Amino acid sequence: MRNLSKHLRRAALSHARFESESLERTAALQNLSQQLLQVQDEERRRVARDLHDSTGQTLTALKMNLVLLEGKLPRDQRTSGLLSEIEALADQALQEIRTTSYLLHPPLLDEAGFASAAQWFVEGFAKRSGVKVRMDIEAQSERLPIAIETALFRVLQEGLTNAHRHSGALEISIRFGRQLEVATLEIRDCGRGIPPAVLARLRASSSEAGVGLAGMRERLNKLNGKLEIEADDHGTLLRAVIPLPAKYRSTAA
Repeated sequence: MRNLSKHLRRAALSHARFESESLERTAALQNLSQQLLQVQDEERRRVARDLHDSTGQTLTALKMNLVLLEGKLPRDQRTSGLLSEIEALADQALQEIRTTSYLLHPPLLDEAGFASAAQWFVEGFAKRSGVKVRMDIEAQSERLPIAIETALFRVLQEGLTNAHRHSGALEISIRFGRQLEVATLEIRDCGRGIPPAVLARLRASSSEAGVGLAGMRERLNKLNGKLEIEADDHGTLLRAVIPLPAKYRSTAA
């Protein structure tokens, strides 16, 4: 009987030690994932700045030299047509560089905040995808912390991209607002929805969730927020909820 009691105590201690080590490993992995997301955001900001400042200026200089060249060459229809074509290609490349730069990290996010950056991104998304997007974004009297605004913008980007890729929806609605203690972003599509079994696995944070959903969850977890997914035959709702720091709660409507 005494041996059995010792064995049980050892088993209990072993189990407790295993659970403790498992929790520590999970916390370490989560911390590493969040650090990688922060590095990714910083790298996106750097690449966006380099594209805008370096490559963009190079293409602008190319256009200026084309104008100078056009003034020095004999005017004939063939030469003028060729130079016009090169200028058009330079304009196209400049526009593509600017769009890529802004998608990596929109200057509006730093300069004007989430609401302005979301408006810009949604308008561009609607043009590129052909999807009709309805927006209901509450006007902000003050900026939120940049970490919260960045997380909201990345959730918006990934949420719209996922809806376009997987739902087959021709219409998506977006709603953002601040309550007394939280900021909430909702992305609802009118697509094919998600089968119940798949939805259960997505809610359970399984590997089937993919990199996009996992990244959204990690961003929100870092801010003590949460990602909610609802779906039926009429479409899918993605909801990001982030608690506001105490200093921002008193002025929230």
